[in-house]
Order: sequence, then C-alpha cells, then structure tokens
Amino acid sequence: MSVEMITLLFFGSLLFFLFLGVPLAFVLGGVSVVFLYFDWGPDAFYMVASNMWSTMNSFTLIAIPLFIFMAMLLERSGVARDLYHMMHLWWSGVRGGLAIGTVGICAIFAAMCGISGAAVTSMGTIALPNMLERKYDKEMALGAINAGGGWGILIPPSIIMILYALITGVSVGELFAAGIVPGLLLMVLVSLYIGIRCYFQPHLGPALPAEDRGSLKDKFIALRSVILPIFIVVIVLGSILAGVATATEAAAIGVFGALVSSIVYRRFSWEMLRESCVRTLRLTGMIMWILFAAHAFSTAYNSMGAQPMILEFMMSIPGGEWGALAAILIIIFLMAMVLDPLGIMLITLPVFLPIVTGFGFDPVWFGILFIIMMEIGYMTPPFGFNLFYLKGVAPPGVTMGDIYRSVIPYTAVEMFGLFLVILFPGIALWLPNLLMG
Repeated sequence: MSVEMITLLFFGSLLFFLFLGVPLAFVLGGVSVVFLYFDWGPDAFYMVASNMWSTMNSFTLIAIPLFIFMAMLLERSGVARDLYHMMHLWWSGVRGGLAIGTVGICAIFAAMCGISGAAVTSMGTIALPNMLERKYDKEMALGAINAGGGWGILIPPSIIMILYALITGVSVGELFAAGIVPGLLLMVLVSLYIGIRCYFQPHLGPALPAEDRGSLKDKFIALRSVILPIFIVVIVLGSILAGVATATEAAAIGVFGALVSSIVYRRFSWEMLRESCVRTLRLTGMIMWILFAAHAFSTAYNSMGAQPMILEFMMSIPGGEWGALAAILIIIFLMAMVLDPLGIMLITLPVFLPIVTGFGFDPVWFGILFIIMMEIGYMTPPFGFNLFYLKGVAPPGVTMGDIYRSVIPYTAVEMFGLFLVILFPGIALWLPNLLMG
C-alpha cells in the first residue's frame, strides 16, 4: 500500500474515533498500536516502550502535577474573589472598567495557574453576574471572560508549554520567557478594545455611580489581596528566568506559596487540601496516559515514512515558507475548534515541527504562535472548550447564542495580536534572548 493511502487511513481513523467521542488516549494509542502491528509486527512495541521510558525519566515532567496542584489550591483559596473585589474598587469609575479589570484578573490568574479553565469558571461565577447586574452589555462581558480565560496556556507557567518543551526538546525557560510579552500584548489589545468601544458607546459598559466605587482607603486596603498572588508569580517565574531554579523546582516553590497564601487568608482546610489532591491526581493521570499514547503515535507516524511526503506537500504550497506557515496555523485553528490543545499538540507537532525547522523558523517562536492559535481556538465556536466552561457557570438568562456572538470581536482582536507576533518575531524572542542568550 502506498504511503499516501496509509497516511490517509491513519489520520482518517484518528479523526473518525475522536468525533465518535472516544477518549483521546485510547484513540491515539489504539490506532497507533494497530498500524504499528500491521506495519512492523510485534517488535515495534518495544520501540514504543523504550520511548515512553526515556520520557518518564525526564525531571521536567514532575513540574506538571506540581503546577496543577498549585492551580487547584489557588482556585479553592478564594484568591479570585479577593482579586475581583480589588479590581471592582479601582476600575468601577471607568467606562468598561469592570470588564477591563476582569481581563486583568484573568492575566494574573493565568500567571498563577497554568491552565485555561480556572479563570473562565472563576470569573464566570464571580464577575459575570456582577457586570450584568451593573447593566453591562451581555456580549461585552461574556467576551471579556472568554478571551482572558484562554491566556492560562500562554502566560507562564503553562502546562501546555511544558508539554511542548518535552515533545520538541526546546527549553522550558525559553518558552516561559517567550510567552510573557505576547501575553501582555494580548491583554493590552483586549483592554484597549473594551475601553475604546465603551468610551464611544457608554451603554455597553457604564461607569458605576460614585457611591459604589468605594473610598480611597477601601481601595488601598483591597490592594492587600494582590500581594501574595503577585509574590507567587514573582517567585515562580523569577526563579526560572533568573536561572535560580528549574521549572520543576519553581513549581514546588509555587505549591508552597499557594499553601501559605491559603493559610494567611484563613481559607485552608483539610477538605480543601483533599479535593485539590484528588483533582490533581485525576488531571495528571489523564495527561500521563495521553503522553503514553502520543509516543505510540509518534512511533507509528515515523515508521510509515509519511514525513517526507508531507514536507513535499508543504513545499508546494504557494508563498513558500510563509504560505506553509499560514497553512499550518489555519489547520491548528480549525482543529482547536473541536479538539483539546493537548491532543492537537500530540497529533500535529510530530508532523509540523520538522517542516517549521526545515524552513528555518525558530521553534520557540513557532511554539508561541502555536499556543496563541490554540488559545484562540479555545474560545471559538462551534466546540471551543471555553464556550462550554462559561455556559456551565453563566446565569440562566445567558444562552449559547449569546456566548457564540460575544467572541467575534475578541477573536478579531487576538488575531491582530497574532499577526503582530508573526510580523515582529522579537515580541516573542526578545525576552528569552535577553535573559538566556
């Protein structure tokens, strides 16, 4: 059978079972094992086990459960509610201020958690009812939460970045450094969009009356709520970027900081600790099984000899290397509408990364583009994950149609940010080059 036909059957089988709703780990592992058996015979399974063993020996892998545990502790310690109260006091006098403050909280939460759903569910529960009660436009409020919530995979520390580094072999520290400026850029662009639109259309995000804004004393007292979260962000990212600690060691420091934060704010309980441990175990177990299956997929893909064929196909796309890059990003965007970012990464990186490096593109820069595109897909209909996270916590009056419509302008803003990172690679590469040469 020709390589083209085998490739078509292989990827067609993957997509078929994924759309049937079969769990990703079973699809990747099961389909890959079947193709490996008929292609190489039983001996191929030893290669898969060998690849898995080498990955399991990676010290960086330990950072994943630690960062997840830190996120679970912070999510249950009431940090999000305290942050929103502070932002409410400081930004309520500005048109669109509550939405801008919510976007800022999402960025802070992203820098503490490393996962996407935490900010969406927290702000959907806390900020959305408040904004709707204050007569904010429904779509303006929904879109702000949806857009900001996706930054958990872009602003470090990011679980997706750690997995990208494991798969591609690039430095986790470089990826973390590369994600900071693009993350801040997207936050500024989204905030500017909200501020400018509400300035010309005040009814979309009215400023609150003076009696609801709090006194200056209240505002400064509320600032205490950001001290420990900012401290956690500084010690985690600062230790990595300064070269003092590895990602794994920094994650352990972050867990300690999250525990101290919950104790200081008097939110610590053994039940909260137990729930955080159980959820960490579930998420980590899911990620590890998917990672095992990904090695089977990578081995099967390489054994088919499909890589030269796909490279030749990409070379034939009009526009040369930039046309190929555009095609890759469009494919990632379409997949991100229906699949989890981890699954997209494990399916596409073995295919796309050799093409990207073959064209001479920096794999760290491509990693940021990859993650931004997945983050945009996270908030885009029909099946972006953030859409359903938000629907699950939204008040009864919010329909799925409201959520779908709300993302349109925010998607355009984030696409513009992506275009800027493509046009000016230094946005992503300046900080890692400065810190790590």
